[in-house]
Order: sequence, then structure tokens, then C-alpha cells
Amino acid sequence: MHSAPGFFFPTPVRVKKYLITGLLIWIPLVITIWVLKLVVDTLDKSLLLMPPALRTEAWLGIHVPGLGVLLTLLIVFASGVLAANFIGERLVRIWHDLMHRIPFVSSIYSSVKQVSDTLFSGSGQAFRKAILVQWPHKGTWTIGFLTGAPGGEVAARLPGEHLSVYVPTTPNPTGGYFVIVPRADTIELEMTVDQALTYVISMGAVPPPTNGRSGKI
Repeated sequence: MHSAPGFFFPTPVRVKKYLITGLLIWIPLVITIWVLKLVVDTLDKSLLLMPPALRTEAWLGIHVPGLGVLLTLLIVFASGVLAANFIGERLVRIWHDLMHRIPFVSSIYSSVKQVSDTLFSGSGQAFRKAILVQWPHKGTWTIGFLTGAPGGEVAARLPGEHLSVYVPTTPNPTGGYFVIVPRADTIELEMTVDQALTYVISMGAVPPPTNGRSGKI
């Protein structure tokens, strides 16, 4: 019985197909492993906070990757427990006051704190809604993320109601643009933020499932 010649001697079309299939298997896996390794290596640097005698190199003779992740999570958790009581709140308040008194540092610290409070606050609405926005000009639509509404002098100088929107770049959504657009020029999407990010990262190649009708915000 003869084997199929196409398997042992594939045509150029089949060679291309096999290569693409192999890439589709390995590229997501390699990138995922690379990102996880980058995160673990970065967090492992927190081990430098430990005394040399307590590090794994001292009592095991080798470095155990991942311990820095556990140490970082432990420090973050302990900080949250400490800040949740009366004494911890006073210490945090003293720390904030000290940071706000240092020239130049105060402006950076205040800005970063306001952003983090907005993003991680349970009552905040930042990055909890995906919308369609006309960008970079009328008639061209892209996906953006609602970050709130303009306030202060900006809101006073804009006629009508506007929204603050973050427009991510593709395929790297960590870079993007902050734009203020009229509410009437935006369309609310029913897709989740995760689905919208996947759509952006894939450059539109992975559309989210249709959950229903979208409408004006």
C-alpha cells in the first residue's frame, strides 16, 4: 500500500499552510510565556528587599523563580490590611502629606495617585465601558474606552456635553491618545472591555461575538 505522496512531498501551497498553522500554534504560546517571564523577573527583584541570609541562594544554593511574585503579593496584601485600620489610615495620611510637600515629587505623586484611584476604585467608571468614537477625523471610527467626563475649566469652555476617551493604539494598547469628544458623536458598545481589547490587539482580525444591539450612550 502506497502512502499518499502529498504528505511526504507537500506542494508549495501545503508547505505555506503548514507553516502558517505552526505559527498560529507557537506565536501565542511564546508571547504568553515571554510576558509571564517578564512579569516574574520584574517582581523577583523584590527579593532584594530581603536580607541576604533569607534569600534562597543562601540556604538552597539556587535562585527559585517566582518567590518574588509571592513576596510582592504578600507585601501588597499586608499593606492593604495595615491601611484598613485606624492606625494604618493615619500612617498613610502622614505619608501622603509628606509626599505632597516634596517639590517636583509632589506633582508626579499626585498625578499618579489620582490616576490609580480612578482606575482601581470600585465606584469609578474608568475603562469600564467600550465605545465607538470618530477618530482621527469625522467618518473614521475606532474603539475607545470611556475614562469619564471633562471637568473644571475644560468643561466650562466646551459647549454641550462631552466625554473623556482613551483611544488605544494597535497592536500595543498600552500606548494611545486621550481625546475629548461630544457625547452625541459616540456609540456605546455592549462588548466587554476584554473583548474590545482583543479586537484592538488583533487589529480587527478577531471580532467579538454579537451580543445584541448597540446604541447611543
